[in-house]
Amino acid sequence: MKRCQLPPLLKPGDLLQVIAPSGALREVEAFYQGVEIWRKRGYRVEISANINNRWGYLAGKDCDRTFQLLNAWKDPECRGILCARGGYGSARILEASGEFIFNSAFPAKWLIGFSDITALLWSLSTVGIAGVHAPVLTTLAKEPDWSIQRLFALVESHSVTPLVGTGWGGGSARGILLPANLTVATHLLGTPLQPDLDGVILALEDVTEAPYRIDRLLTQWRLSGALTKVRGIALGRFSRCEPPPNIPSLTIEEVLRDRLSDLGIPVVSDLPFGHDGANAALPVGIPVQLDGDTGILSFETSAYSREQGSVGGQS
Repeated sequence: MKRCQLPPLLKPGDLLQVIAPSGALREVEAFYQGVEIWRKRGYRVEISANINNRWGYLAGKDCDRTFQLLNAWKDPECRGILCARGGYGSARILEASGEFIFNSAFPAKWLIGFSDITALLWSLSTVGIAGVHAPVLTTLAKEPDWSIQRLFALVESHSVTPLVGTGWGGGSARGILLPANLTVATHLLGTPLQPDLDGVILALEDVTEAPYRIDRLLTQWRLSGALTKVRGIALGRFSRCEPPPNIPSLTIEEVLRDRLSDLGIPVVSDLPFGHDGANAALPVGIPVQLDGDTGILSFETSAYSREQGSVGGQS
């Protein structure tokens, strides 16, 4: 995978557009609390008129959600796109739009979200533009202050501090960071939305998946050969992934170690990103160093910003 270009720096006063590309909006109070955090920072935040659309579990029909994303992406005044929530549905709009909704014909802009937004972040990376794996608006207000400030530092100064977790050994490796929700990413394997995994440091998290399901997902990665060119794996939070009661099971920790510790690459767990807790912003497609001995994930965004002149577009 080639490293991606960071979009131009944001500054208070810039226009940000809010879209709901996945699941129907349910957490209304939390959503507006998240919007207010950006507005208090000084940004002009414009909410899509279709934000409350609903079609079953989706935030409207595919054509409606595609329109929201395309409208924000093509708006020359819009400098960033904030996703309302995850859930499910972003891959559907990529399918409906012919898989590649992003292209370098329009100026690069920030796309911010996580969980189901993985599909959009991965698609954006295939055209060489870095997005941000970070809280959606319905979860932003629950973040600790350091996490919110980390997000602002990334988009306003291309600055991001290292994260420390638990090293499993394996030495250190340098590669291109590719964050993802494990379930969403697994269902993108073998599709045109899958980025080139050569030289990648995977950053994985998940929620509400029983250990046997995580086992099945990781086994799919192994069987498909998708892990053969990966240089390291950074593990965030696997929340609410406990075994069902009264059913024999491995723990989630045992599954992760069983499926990943024999790969011969650095692995670091317990990093502060994912659902149900601090969700540290992670740039997509940027060079990082993962040290499996010290448990440190460090970033190279500042050097890359100077080298590229902070201009987004095709890499």
